[in-house]
Amino acid sequence: MDNRYAKTGKFGLYALVALRIVIAWHLLYEGLSKALTPEWTSAGFLSISAWIFAPAFHWIAGNALALAIVDIINIAGLILIGCALFIGILDRAAAICGMALIGLYWLANPPLVGVGMGVVTEGNYLIVDKNMVQFFALLLLALIPTGRYIGLAHFFKANRNRRMEMEVRTTPDETGTTDETGTPGEPAPNYTLDRRTLLRGLATLPFMGAFGLAFLKMKRWKSYEEQNLVDAMTGASAKILDVASLNDLSEPISKALIKDREFSRLILGGNLLSGWAHSRDLIYVSQLVKAYHQKEKIFATLYLAERCGVNTLLTNPILCSLIEEYWKRGIGRIQFISDCAGLVYDAKGASPMPFDQYMDSIKRAIDTGAVACYIQGETADYYMERGNVDAIAKVMDYIKSRGVICGIGAHRIETIKACVEAGLETDFWMKTLHHHNYWSARHPQWHDNLYCYDPAKTINYMKQLPEPFIAFKVLAAGAIHPRDGFRYAFENGADFVCAGMYDFQMVDDVNIACEILNGDIKRDRPWRA
Repeated sequence: MDNRYAKTGKFGLYALVALRIVIAWHLLYEGLSKALTPEWTSAGFLSISAWIFAPAFHWIAGNALALAIVDIINIAGLILIGCALFIGILDRAAAICGMALIGLYWLANPPLVGVGMGVVTEGNYLIVDKNMVQFFALLLLALIPTGRYIGLAHFFKANRNRRMEMEVRTTPDETGTTDETGTPGEPAPNYTLDRRTLLRGLATLPFMGAFGLAFLKMKRWKSYEEQNLVDAMTGASAKILDVASLNDLSEPISKALIKDREFSRLILGGNLLSGWAHSRDLIYVSQLVKAYHQKEKIFATLYLAERCGVNTLLTNPILCSLIEEYWKRGIGRIQFISDCAGLVYDAKGASPMPFDQYMDSIKRAIDTGAVACYIQGETADYYMERGNVDAIAKVMDYIKSRGVICGIGAHRIETIKACVEAGLETDFWMKTLHHHNYWSARHPQWHDNLYCYDPAKTINYMKQLPEPFIAFKVLAAGAIHPRDGFRYAFENGADFVCAGMYDFQMVDDVNIACEILNGDIKRDRPWRA
């Protein structure tokens, strides 16, 4: 073993070589994946930069030529650095270049307090993230390059030393004689490298071969997935492997006033963020949604919504603590409308929660900073169906006494009619609105499959009301495509649309809403906001 590795020991050296290989594997795969994804661009990543170098990164994201150059450098750098580390040649230079590239990744979106929440991560980071860990791992490889011992650098070094040795043995000395192996003017004798040198020089190539096989297998699977899964999707299913980035955003969504406050025409629904999903008979969906929407994912989704112009979240008091943290960490300032749900559910069905407890939850939402509160749809349906107008009136009086915009929600149009007839004065209405042109709507029994029971009656009655109208469940919980559901809601009287959106749907949904609102929209009901 070379003296330079004496302190690390044989197993320490092997550990460094293993570290070099796994980093090479990761960087090479990142580079090839980007190179083989035509729609990939770093614009989305750069455009959400929020630290001291943000202006420079934003300029690159907004300049087509600069962005193209950066993308090429990024892809080529990842591939070349990965290859060099894999085969163990110029590994010190490759490690230094890798540090520069990884360092830029970290600087663009560092996981500092209040910074970097716009980028989606697979874990929870504070200052130290995988980029920083990889940076210092590359620093170690730069300080202790291993290619000269195990890698092609070792092979070439041994080859060069062998040639020099042969040249010395066949070169005449000052007396005109040669050593015992040759005579002046003879060509150098043939030589071969020993087996150990060959093994050390080529030791990492099998790992590169394994990478190649794994990569080809992955590409074959993705091709199968695209042909057999993506093409088979219909309705509101997400487009796999084709996620729009902020660079694809056509424009921020427009806004309108309810009383004296501005709300985005497209409002982010909070059911998905709080782990509630209308999943019909798929019993695992709510758990899946909860597993996906960890805290940092929720923050990233809210931040992305704000970048798209969506300035309002509709949620319930359950998320109050998260919203407070989102604000306090300086990530964003999205405002929220709180639904005021006053029912509890058990095997027997729905029943009202104790009224004091109901009022406490509303107080908590307002104390947190809700800009508007509304009687949640099922709660209003329950109370009005039983003629308990006083309970609704008490809640509304309290909300208004706190200086907060007050609304009433409903799943059934009969609830809205009863509220109007009872003389309840509201600042806005929340009403389900969607058509029934999807297959599960035709199920003979209700099974979490229908939310606007009579769209024609809803449209005709809401047309008469002067207050702003926020339509929700416009996609029938994912059964209707946004292009269809948004248009149906806006053309049939909605002033705002509330829709649950995953982060990977946000840009597409905002673009669709903008296209509809900016286009030739046909509606009989005047805009009330």
